[in-house]
Amino acid sequence: MLARGFRFLAVAAAVLFVTAGCAALPDSDALIDQHSGRAAQFENAGGPLSAQKGAAIVADLKRRSGDIDILDKQIALEQAIVGSPLITGNKVLLLQDGTATYAAMFAAIRAARDHINVETYIIEDDEIGRQFADLLLLQQQRGIQVNLIYDSVGCINTPKAFFERLQQGGINVLEFNPINPLAAGKPWLLNHRDHRKLLVVDGRIAFLGGINISSVYSSGSGTRRHMEAEQKKSAWRDTDLQVEGPVVGELQKLFIETWAKQQGKPLAARKYFPELRSQGKDIVRAIGSSPDEPYSLIYVTLMSAIGNAERQIQLTNAYFVPDAQLLKALTDAAGRGVEVTLILPSHTDSEIVFQAGRAHYSPLLKAGVRIYERRGALLHSKTALIDGVWSCVGSTNLDWRSFLDNDEVNAVVLGRDFAGQMTAMINRDLTASEAITLEKWEQRSLLLRIKEWGASLLQRLL
Repeated sequence: MLARGFRFLAVAAAVLFVTAGCAALPDSDALIDQHSGRAAQFENAGGPLSAQKGAAIVADLKRRSGDIDILDKQIALEQAIVGSPLITGNKVLLLQDGTATYAAMFAAIRAARDHINVETYIIEDDEIGRQFADLLLLQQQRGIQVNLIYDSVGCINTPKAFFERLQQGGINVLEFNPINPLAAGKPWLLNHRDHRKLLVVDGRIAFLGGINISSVYSSGSGTRRHMEAEQKKSAWRDTDLQVEGPVVGELQKLFIETWAKQQGKPLAARKYFPELRSQGKDIVRAIGSSPDEPYSLIYVTLMSAIGNAERQIQLTNAYFVPDAQLLKALTDAAGRGVEVTLILPSHTDSEIVFQAGRAHYSPLLKAGVRIYERRGALLHSKTALIDGVWSCVGSTNLDWRSFLDNDEVNAVVLGRDFAGQMTAMINRDLTASEAITLEKWEQRSLLLRIKEWGASLLQRLL
């Protein structure tokens, strides 16, 4: 038994050979203090709203949400930290798992009339990946310009022939930060990865969240399937958003900025920024983070939201390797009477990350944080719901790599209506999860403790 533990440590030690860089997480408290006291800015399809109209929106949100202070404090902080405005007039649909998400994506791609922009960490040469490729090629042949960004490390197992076929069909393909330094058009930084999952069609409809393009999602979270790996694994449980309305323009900007920074070939002239009209009542802020910036905008946004929480924090995440500040924010929130709930995986595709996260269970449980592990599916969602009114969905994990090394994209949605969708989803995940109690956790085996200790030594690299 101990031998197995030491073998695990040997594997963990091998991670040290991967360059982690010297970046450090920001002092979130100092940044939050620096940006406090400013007013939030709102926009609609017609452009920026007056301060008076913005104040009226906040007042209405607070009236319908029980006068929760987070709506006043948090959105103003986000505005100062992130810079992108809160945009009204959107329609946001919560999508769960691959079956629903791929169906919605395929429908939007088939309905495209001008262009399709795809940005993904992984696109696999499997059934789902080939369906995507075939559909994109068909649309390109119909005269609709397709632009694709894929991450070099994320797609390391995808044959080059897969992308060559797309290029030969006229699709504009860009490899993000190539593993081969000779192919890089800018300074070579292996650890800088594009972890975003973003699809923008005609500049009018967008999809973002945690889902890569892979058949591991195709059977949904309630069934099981045979993977290409040797053992039988659960299907993956993930969450995405379908967004229509003026905020799609902000997501389109992120795609085009990445294309430019990666020195891709000039994009074909298309209507990338059409006039957008109101599509619904959801208020959304798009947040993109990149190591090119002084600090992770998503990290500081999440830290400020946790700090401003008054009643309830519910976090669902695939890769939980928190830094000291995030741990303190969660335990401090529990200490001031906020109900803090973490829904984390019961098994994962990364054993080292899994054990590094579990190394933090004891202090969290002792502080009163509730921890649940999702059963029956490999949890890959990255969501947050705070005080039943502030929702966040995107590609960002609660780990060092997402906050320091990756390009990520999240969306913050304000209001009780969308939060109701989030609450229903979270309750379903809780029903399928096992509560981890402090008493039970303290009885875990010596082997597990060794694995947790060894993995925790490497958490900055994970």
